[in-house]
Amino acid sequence: MRWRVILWVSLAANLVLAIGWSVNAHRNAARIAAVIEASNTVSPVIKTNVQIRRQFFAWHDIEASDYRIFIQNMREIQCPEQTIRDIIIADVNALYARRKATEVVLPEQQWWRSDPDTNLAVSASAKLNELDQERRTLLASLLGPGWETGDMLSLPRPSRAGIPLDGPVLGILPADVKLSVQEIALRGQDRVQNYLEAQRLAGKTADPAELVRLRQETRNELAHVLTPPQIEEFLLRYSQTANALRTELGQLKYFDASAEEFRELFRATDAIDLRLQALGNANDPQSQQQRQDLMQQRENALRQALGEDRYAEYESLRDPGYRDAYAMAQQAGRPDAAGALYEIKTESDQELAKLRATTNLTPAQLAVEAKRIELEQLKAVAQALGQALPEESAAAKKPEQPRTPSVVLNGNESLGFLARLYGVGPEELKAANPNVNFDKIRPGQVIQLPYGMLPPPPPITVRP
Repeated sequence: MRWRVILWVSLAANLVLAIGWSVNAHRNAARIAAVIEASNTVSPVIKTNVQIRRQFFAWHDIEASDYRIFIQNMREIQCPEQTIRDIIIADVNALYARRKATEVVLPEQQWWRSDPDTNLAVSASAKLNELDQERRTLLASLLGPGWETGDMLSLPRPSRAGIPLDGPVLGILPADVKLSVQEIALRGQDRVQNYLEAQRLAGKTADPAELVRLRQETRNELAHVLTPPQIEEFLLRYSQTANALRTELGQLKYFDASAEEFRELFRATDAIDLRLQALGNANDPQSQQQRQDLMQQRENALRQALGEDRYAEYESLRDPGYRDAYAMAQQAGRPDAAGALYEIKTESDQELAKLRATTNLTPAQLAVEAKRIELEQLKAVAQALGQALPEESAAAKKPEQPRTPSVVLNGNESLGFLARLYGVGPEELKAANPNVNFDKIRPGQVIQLPYGMLPPPPPITVRP
């Protein structure tokens, strides 16, 4: 068979190689013997002063705390200048990156705020500029004014920006741990984006439960490289549930949760919010009941995390009307009057609703009553805010009953003619004169015009 032929050929080749090696070995042995014999005839023996130089060195042999000494040490071992530049630039950049991560407080580090602190942003920008200028000055003193050219040409630039890992918890992470966290975060983003894109191409909507599973996978990976406090700090800044909580508190506008309150709220609601997200928009009876139960659990968790007083404030600020009242009270320097202003506004709105539901009032009468309610509301607001009321005139204290304009007819007018003449609607004329039959107008008959349509004149006679 074919494999047997191959086997015999292989054995023959090996045998030829073995014979060749044996012949060469005998020839080399003869040459070595001849050299030894010749050397024995040389006299005297000459000894040379040979110095053995180490061929290997450890990195600590050239490292130094002073950059200038460090550079000199690298030059002594004939390290290329461009390599020296790259090493120094990378080391200095890393040094100042650590300083920026630990010394600068950015608005993003205040994860409990829904709106950035503008004052903090200004101070952080100034500190960043100061550190960057210090970094540039140091590199220029070490490498010369053209150091940035080497930096731009030699150092690699990331093709994709990562997430900021700064602040008192994440900023002090070792470089290798930061790298692992960045890789995990980017993988997590890719998983979600790839899933969303696949669903879009398939013409399907994203399954909330699958999104929760993908995000939980990222959390599980982080648990292998971060401690529980570090994971919590990461989630407080970058998780979807924390972002939703910030949005929720931001809509309350005046609640102004502290860092500790936000942390407690996140701890109380994170797991519940994940379960609510997993339900998505399911409307079957079982899902609706689960959603209702989870919402009740969330409300109880909020109450427990905030305490009764802060929870009462939180619950009040959910009402847009109370937020408006609080804004008015705060603008007046009396935030404690927000509750009273809210009650005044609520009572006025209820009274206006009853007034509009009344059917036996003319539009003019409704306007008068609405103005009265508005004036009473303004007076009550001023009293609640401790503001002085303007002196009322005698006429204002005892307003005269407004006179209704009237006209005397000659018997030839029609309802349409009177409406056009005085710029009112026929129905308004009828409402102002419920006892007049406009189909049978008599000479000398007096009709009342809707109040406010004309100044109150003495009775006049109108001729067509």
